[in-house]
Amino acid sequence: MLHKTRGVALSYIRYRESSIIAKIYTEAFGIQTYIVNGVRSSKSRTNRIALFQPLTLLDMVVYHKSKEDTIHRISEMKCYQPFQTLPYDVVKSSLALFVTEMLSKTLKEEESNALLFHFIEESVTFLDLAENTFENFHIQFLMQLASFLGFGIEAVEDLENELKHNHFPHLADATERNATIELLNHHYGISIPLDRSRRIMILEKLIFFYKIHMESLGEIKSLEVLREVLK
Repeated sequence: MLHKTRGVALSYIRYRESSIIAKIYTEAFGIQTYIVNGVRSSKSRTNRIALFQPLTLLDMVVYHKSKEDTIHRISEMKCYQPFQTLPYDVVKSSLALFVTEMLSKTLKEEESNALLFHFIEESVTFLDLAENTFENFHIQFLMQLASFLGFGIEAVEDLENELKHNHFPHLADATERNATIELLNHHYGISIPLDRSRRIMILEKLIFFYKIHMESLGEIKSLEVLREVLK
């Protein structure tokens, strides 16, 4: 049966000679896997593979037979909000890589969650259009995503207590703690002066916090890229 839905491209792997298997977070069906034929063919007249770059916002018509099917197919697709800067800015593209990896590892539900989809959509749009003050985007993204995953951080004390209980080997100084409070209480775009070491430490605390609640999270490979880029 055909359905219309919007989606956020997360990742893909090559399949056979010219096809891919793509993971997409959809507004109508949650996280889903699709097989897409012919997108890597040299005979293709359009560069459809670009539609599956990380965080691309898609309008799709998809085939979904039943919940028992684990891989579905896409009938039609197009990008409904082309990127202005994200693929061309090394910092933004590194942040996008990190966000994509975190979403791929944490989104498990195969059902509609419109509020979560809109949060991801608005976050991607902010990152793409922001001219400045996006250096803490990834930190605030994790803080807000946690609420949708069922372990939201209501106050800095909640975060500190869980980290302490699980033996995280670092105590925040006043500057780091105050910055964490500000990031928790404001949306994207707030300007908070943070040096590189404190920004990385807050991020590592949040990843540790995620691992407390999601034991299967594993290694975050894009973290090393962020350490190099966000200086």
